[in-house]
Amino acid sequence: MRSLPLPLALTARLTPVIVLACAGWALSSGPSDPGKAAAAKDTQKSRSESSEAAESSAPSSTAVTKTYGAAPAPCTSVAAKTVSSLVPAAKTAGKEIPSTDTSLRRTCSWNALKGYEYRWLDVSFELLESDEAAATSYEDRTTEKDGGGAVPGLGDEGYSVVNLTTEDKQQTREGTVVARVANALVVVTYNGSDFESKKAPSTDEINKGAIRAAKEAVASLKAAAVN
Repeated sequence: MRSLPLPLALTARLTPVIVLACAGWALSSGPSDPGKAAAAKDTQKSRSESSEAAESSAPSSTAVTKTYGAAPAPCTSVAAKTVSSLVPAAKTAGKEIPSTDTSLRRTCSWNALKGYEYRWLDVSFELLESDEAAATSYEDRTTEKDGGGAVPGLGDEGYSVVNLTTEDKQQTREGTVVARVANALVVVTYNGSDFESKKAPSTDEINKGAIRAAKEAVASLKAAAVN
């Protein structure tokens, strides 16, 4: 048999080696390699888990919207003529009670003795984190002070109660009005005594006075939110 020229013979001998080498490279580096396929799958799973963890740990974009973010000045929440009517001889400027956080709670107080007649009026604004929290607080307060009734048209919901106490034969009648407006509570306390007769003012006088002050305080709260 005739011998092939050297270059052609060398090519013929090397061809099977090249083919096998290429096949081996394809098997070791292609997608059919079990080791690398598993590694790629693990990497993809890890990336997916990392993405899910990042999404779950990200802060929620839903924030509670509060209608009222700060308590208004309580000493100007009731008109001067109302103060003069409910608390005769009192300084209409009132006195604000110290608070640990005035952005959340503010209270103004008026009190005076005219002759033997004593009157005391407190107006407070309290702000909570949400309407739901305010509604819960409102329910708790009105449940504690049972025996009263609803006050229609006073905020989102309003409640009034009057109680009579006697100490050393001296009567004191006190009215409390609680009103909720969104996430805010307006609380009014109004009481009175007569130190000569030792009798207390009538339930009607105390109740109407407390509701009058509460209506003005609620209006002041709403006006502060608009401004």
